[in-house]
Amino acid sequence: MTFDAATRRMQAQRLLSLLDLTSLGEHDTPAQIEALCAKANSTLGRPAAVCVYPEHVTTARRNLVETTVKVATVVNFPDGGDDPHRVERETQRAIAAGADEIDMVLPYRALLAGDLGAARRVVDACRSACGDGVLLKLILETGELGSAERIRQACAIVLGAGVDFLKTSTGKVPVNATPAAAALMLDAIAAAGGHGGFKAAGGIRTLDDAMVYVELAEARLGADWINPTHFRIGASALHAELTAILSEPA
Repeated sequence: MTFDAATRRMQAQRLLSLLDLTSLGEHDTPAQIEALCAKANSTLGRPAAVCVYPEHVTTARRNLVETTVKVATVVNFPDGGDDPHRVERETQRAIAAGADEIDMVLPYRALLAGDLGAARRVVDACRSACGDGVLLKLILETGELGSAERIRQACAIVLGAGVDFLKTSTGKVPVNATPAAAALMLDAIAAAGGHGGFKAAGGIRTLDDAMVYVELAEARLGADWINPTHFRIGASALHAELTAILSEPA
């Protein structure tokens, strides 16, 4: 569907506020994270959060201290291990360093092996470490789970543990966010009364890509549900397109 310039500008402004501006490169440097934070602190509009590796949390925190932008980081990433004590320690260290939000990878291999208990123990350990003040997003790695049945099973475990968000993917596997997986996740959230947010991540590079997920969520949960408390897009390339649209003459 083609939209006029005014509509695209409105969509870009809305999406920017829902963005987790992300840099999870294996060779990220403090200087690169500082540059990322400078992008986030733009007069065109600020994202909901920046998401970086744990070793860069203090750099991000220092550069965003006078903004509303949250600092997110990843744990159990990207492997999705099944050691709850390791995940608990990682989470505690990240929070102590200044993280506002934790994106944790579900032990999806344990789930694939039928060990639901192991998966739940890791989720519970992270949920406990986060407490009430730190937002927890659970990465299901839907491309690795593969089937609709397994994705629904993962959603049930995660929502049952009281996490704040379901997230599609790490962006580190061959298949990341897909509309089909997102629909299953959003259906699970809707069935739970809208309690729990949704984050799409991995391969979302354009406004049109992102709007697919917005429309899926609106159809199930309503337009008012689409806000940073409930809905995020995890991306880096998307930010460039959104700011380019917002920089165009009105």
